[in-house]
Parts: sequence; C-alpha cells; structure tokens
Amino acid sequence: MGVSTGCFLLAGALAAVALAFGTDIAGAAQRVTLLVGGTAAALGAALLRWGVHLPRAGYHVVVVAGTVMVTIVAALAPSPATALATAALYVFVTVDVFFFFTPREAVAQQLLAVAAAVAVLWSRGADWGHLVTALLTWSVVAAVVGHLAGRASQAGRDSLTGLANRRGFDAALDAAVPEALRTGAPLSLALLDVDHFKRVNDRFGHAAGDELLRALARECAAALPREAVLARFGGDEFAVLLPGLRGPAACELLEQLVAGSTRVGLSCGVAELQPGEEVGDLLRRADSALYAAKSAGRGQSRLSGGTSAELVADLREALAAGDVRAHVQPVVALPAGRLVAVEALARWTHAVRGPVSPAEFVPVAEASGLIGELGAAVLADACAAAVELRGRHPGLRVTVNVSGRELTAPGYPGRVLRTLRASGLPAAALVLEVTESLLDASSEAALRALAELRRLGVAVAIDDFGTGWSAFSRLDTLPADYLKLDAGFIAEITTSPRRAGMLQALLGLSRTLGLQVVAEGVETAEQADLLSRLGCPLAQGWFFGRPVPPEDLDVPAAAPSPAEERAGQRAAVGR
Repeated sequence: MGVSTGCFLLAGALAAVALAFGTDIAGAAQRVTLLVGGTAAALGAALLRWGVHLPRAGYHVVVVAGTVMVTIVAALAPSPATALATAALYVFVTVDVFFFFTPREAVAQQLLAVAAAVAVLWSRGADWGHLVTALLTWSVVAAVVGHLAGRASQAGRDSLTGLANRRGFDAALDAAVPEALRTGAPLSLALLDVDHFKRVNDRFGHAAGDELLRALARECAAALPREAVLARFGGDEFAVLLPGLRGPAACELLEQLVAGSTRVGLSCGVAELQPGEEVGDLLRRADSALYAAKSAGRGQSRLSGGTSAELVADLREALAAGDVRAHVQPVVALPAGRLVAVEALARWTHAVRGPVSPAEFVPVAEASGLIGELGAAVLADACAAAVELRGRHPGLRVTVNVSGRELTAPGYPGRVLRTLRASGLPAAALVLEVTESLLDASSEAALRALAELRRLGVAVAIDDFGTGWSAFSRLDTLPADYLKLDAGFIAEITTSPRRAGMLQALLGLSRTLGLQVVAEGVETAEQADLLSRLGCPLAQGWFFGRPVPPEDLDVPAAAPSPAEERAGQRAAVGR
C-alpha cells in the first residue's frame, strides 16, 4: 500500500511539474502548482520509505490529500482541455482505493473524488460530453480494479472457513519474520492439529467434518488477540502467527485454547523466532513441537526450546564428514548370555566440545530438519558395522531407532533397502525400533512404511513398552516382531511382586502372539536372574555391556541351544 500510493503521488508530482512548465500557466498559479507538486513528491517519498509504519486509517488521509491536490491543480489549469487532462490523475485515486480498501471505504473515497472532479471541471467550462466520458472511464476502472482486487484477496483465503489459507499465511509469515528480526520484536508461530479428525469424517461424513472445521475456526478466532494471524494450513491443521508474544506466553495462550476447546481435542506445537533464523527453520521447529505433543498423548501443547544456530551448523558439518557414528550395545539371549544382537546408538564427538549427548543433538536434528540425514547416517554405519560383527558372531542382528519423521518421509522403505544392499547386510538381520506412542501418533503413511519393510524381511520392534501408553489389549494390533520393555518397568521387578506378576503375564501373552520380548535396562545380576526364571528370552543393559564402538565389542557368543534355534525359526516363519 505504501509503495503503490507513494508511486502514484510521485507520478502526480511529475504531472504537476509538466503542467507548470509545459503550459501557459504563469504567475501565482504556476507557483501554487509547483508547491502542490513538491508536496506530492515529498509525501510520496515518505511513503516509499516509511509507509509500512503508517496505520491503515492514515492512508485514508493520504488519499483525501491526493484528491485535494489533483483538484487544486485542475482548478489552476489554463484551459478546459488542460483541466480535463489533469483530472485524469483521479484514476490514481480510483486504483488505490479499490485495490487496498474495503468496498464501502473505496466507494466513499471514489464519490468524494467524483464530486470534486465534476465541480472543478464544470467550473472550468468543460461540457457535459467531456464529463460523461471522464465519469465512464473512472467507473469502468473502478469496477475492473475492484473485481481484480477481490479475486486477489480470495487467492489467500480458505473457501471453507474464510480464514487465510496456506498461501495467505505464508505471505504474512514472509513479511513478519524479516520485520521481527530487524526490530528485535518477539514473534511466535503455532501449529494446531485436530485429534482423530479422520474418525469424524468416517463416522459422520465429510459434511460434518467441514462444519466442525468451520466451527473450530470461529472458536479459535474468538480466543486469539486481534493482531494474530489465523489460517487453515491444510486439511485439519491450523496455523497461528503471534506477533509480540514470546514462546512461553504464546504456549500459555494456546494451552488455554486447547483446554477450552469444546468440540474436539487439539494438539499444538509452538516455536518462537530465534535470532538469525529463517522462515523454514521456524516452521520446522513448530512442526516438531506439534509432533511431540501428539506423540506425548495428544490434547496438549508443546513449546520448542529453540536450537543453537552454531550447533545446527556443527551437526550438519559432522554429518557431511561422517563424524556421527553408531556405537553398539549388546542384546543377549537368556539364560546363557549369548550375544544375539546389538542396538545401534548415535554418538557424536565434537572437535571442541568433546562428546555431545544424544539428548542434546537428536532434538536439534529434529528441530532443524536434519533428522532424516542423522537417521540415514546411523543406519548406514550400523549396517556396515553389523556386517563386520557378523564375521565374528554369525547370525547377529542389529537394531536401529527410527523417528516418525523418517517413517512418514516418501520412499523411506526404498532408502532402507538401498542401504542394506550397499552394506551387504541381509534384510532379516535388521530390526527397526519405533515407540508405541509414535505408532499411535503417526499417519497411515508410517504404518504403510512399516508393513512394507516387514514384507521385505526387516523386523520391527516396539520400544519403551510399559511407559503409560501400553495396554495388553493392543498387543495383537501392533505391527511388530519384538517388544522391548522399558527400563523403568524392569527396574522394579525385583522389589515389586505385582510388577513381576505383570511381567510374567506379559511374557505368556507375548509368546502366544509370537512376539519376542527384550528387557531393557538390566543393571544387576538379580534382575537378570529373575528375568531368566520368568522365561524372558532377551535382555540388554549395562549388566551385559555398555554402548561401545563396534570394534570394541567383546561379548562371547555361545552356541545356540536346540530350543533357542526352534524359537528363532518360529519367529522367522511368523514374520
């Protein structure tokens, strides 16, 4: 608006100068015309420089001033023909108001300009034919510009909810981020997702789903401050831009919105713009926070902690240089303690900072969009290490953690297969670990990817079972071959008879369903002995070995017993 209006004023200033020196106008009239031209030039230049800060109401004053200046110059014209030519500048007013103002505001400004034009032209002796021609021209321009402006505004609007759509929100975000970085003002972004929206469509139909989205849009708009930009981001996802709010305040506001939603459950991810951050980085962090909220149980908000730009750059360089490696922790068969598998764990030693905890760099990878590269690097290194280890420990399997981002990425099963072929590791020797909460929060794409991987021969393990999400009734629906019991569950089996009883029941049920159970976090001989007596087939933990570089792995591999061989054959057939 500032650029357009400023350019119109500068063009009017040039026209005034041309009128002052290119016609018969002279004396005081010439001086007034030059004064008007100078005023228009100064005002136009100011709008080009500072127009972004002018309130919308201020532009009404500017446009009225433009109308007045055109009227003054036309009144000073030396002849009716010159006055009529000068009045052509009213078209600048027409274009400006119908493009940037509401229809009611534009019509009011246009009527003022028309009244001024008719009065000044009639006073300068223009005949009615000239007046009709001028009015017809302005009316047609007004109609066409108004129509185009309406179409342009609809391009950024969602037809279902009336909110901004993805294009409109991206435009607002692209404008807000540079401004916030320039001024240092806080800016937060939130992504909202409707929990289990597919069930609404499946059970009640798409019309009911559409009405739910419209009602939710009204509810969110009423709960947000006026300066917030609310958009339907696509499907059942909404986005909120919150200028002037820091991350914790924005998260608290969205928490209230989520808690107050009366129609449906909502999950929310919030991120605050960090110094030097780009639009894509902010969106990725908000998306990661949303995914964390869904993985943690839905119906809640999560605030991204932000990332260090320096750490992100260092991690990117480390991945490119191959400095992020896979260490391995033994998985043994009970009771003999025979090594049957290793779990690959990402490890990174920074050149200056030394070892960086996975608890620090994995969230950074998630937030910065590097999680795919990190997962690919660890998978490739783990598969190569497993090939070497299988030379010393025939039949050894390797388990690798996979994130929801990787699973839902297009073509993930194909990338896993190419990695296996490049390393020479058989698909049956790879186990991919996913969390139970991830399976619940992920889309159908993630479940399809797991099904495809299992079809190719890759096994799947459910990690961290027993952390609050778990339910025995779900075991028969989980797309898995292994069940890894969380270390917190195992920690109490020697002190809690109830926990030991639950473990015994779970082991029996798992055997019936063809699931191999792995007990994680085994730290004492008492725990290992009880697990053996209860019939737990596999275990890992510091009691059996800590994560080490593959070349440092030193666990004896005893020959499998006939019973163990039969159990392994049954598991393979089940897959």
